[in-house]
Amino acid sequence: MASRTEGTPVWTDAMFADVEGAKSFYGDVLGWTFGESASEFGNYTQAYRGGKAVAAVVPPMPGQDGEPQSAWCLYFASPDVETTAEKIKAAGGTLVMEPMRVGTFGSMCLAQDPAGVVFGVWQAGDHEGFEVEGESGSYVWAEVFTREPAKSDAFFTEVFDFGSKKIKDEHMDYRVFDLGADPVLGRMVMSAEDFPAEIPSYIQIYFAVDNCDKAVESAERAGGRKVFGPMDSPFGRFAAIVDPQGAAFAVIDVKTTVGEMPEME
Repeated sequence: MASRTEGTPVWTDAMFADVEGAKSFYGDVLGWTFGESASEFGNYTQAYRGGKAVAAVVPPMPGQDGEPQSAWCLYFASPDVETTAEKIKAAGGTLVMEPMRVGTFGSMCLAQDPAGVVFGVWQAGDHEGFEVEGESGSYVWAEVFTREPAKSDAFFTEVFDFGSKKIKDEHMDYRVFDLGADPVLGRMVMSAEDFPAEIPSYIQIYFAVDNCDKAVESAERAGGRKVFGPMDSPFGRFAAIVDPQGAAFAVIDVKTTVGEMPEME
């Protein structure tokens, strides 16, 4: 597999106080199976769909204060995590976790943009990231949900050299970041009406499913909560869900599309 262009979404993981509960939930909803936990790396456990790596789950680190808020973290590819960390600081971001090596798998850091959006950076070693994308049960898209769009827009375009286009719609401020011809990330504005103040800015991960409505039903049966949708769009039929431990994510059936693709400007 060729190394991914800098700024390409490359991996996702989440921390769960109840890892077994998370494995059961995502197994039901997304059809994931799980590998052995890597005890030397904090019991990091990879998730697979059809035998290909799609994500990972991990318990809290020993000694961590209180129960962590579970959340999916998106990692962007970097050829040099130290250099990217410097760019993050120069662009007004903060490092949540300084660059560190993870055995022979690669190197990482965790950071926050000036609006509070948490994300990761991954410099691949043996672990190159997603082994499948866009197929049922795997990563397909992500969106920055921010309360301060001007800050997030300036930050992500500076750090990862993204191009940026806005959807031509006077009722909605939605932006797409790209690397050349390839769209890599969306950006939504969090309005006070739709998002309670206690929900921080974050990145919403979209996982592909064969049937959005059935995925929502499976999530609700397994203790999750639907917060939006299912809704048709030109990109697919999608819904936003919160899992039983509070991690937000979305599911989308990209084959079921309704309406014309929006114009960009």
